[in-house]
Amino acid sequence: MNDKIIVRGIHLSLTPALTEAMHQKAERLLRHNSHIIRIRMDLEFNDTKTPAERFTAKAQVEIDGPDLVASATSDDGYKSVDLVVDKLDGLLRSRHDKRVHGRNETRNQAPDVLHGQK
Repeated sequence: MNDKIIVRGIHLSLTPALTEAMHQKAERLLRHNSHIIRIRMDLEFNDTKTPAERFTAKAQVEIDGPDLVASATSDDGYKSVDLVVDKLDGLLRSRHDKRVHGRNETRNQAPDVLHGQK
């Protein structure tokens, strides 16, 4: 198991299979960026909500700069974990695209300096 991934259950005890599934899904996020410090995933069970909203997966990616946070709710724990990992995957992709495209756009680059002309 990876030291960078922390999983826990809130109001439920995680089975070994669910823990393994959460680790495997979170490891998919680690391939995006080697600068990820830690991934924290929580799976919460709330018996008072409707059956379609009983499981809520919350995840936080600690990375250089602002942390990325996402949550997803569904009727199944595995499905909630899949949804939250997909959201974080999109956030990591868009963060990378903004950094690369922002750095390469011509309007963000310094203008050429014309020597001796005004």
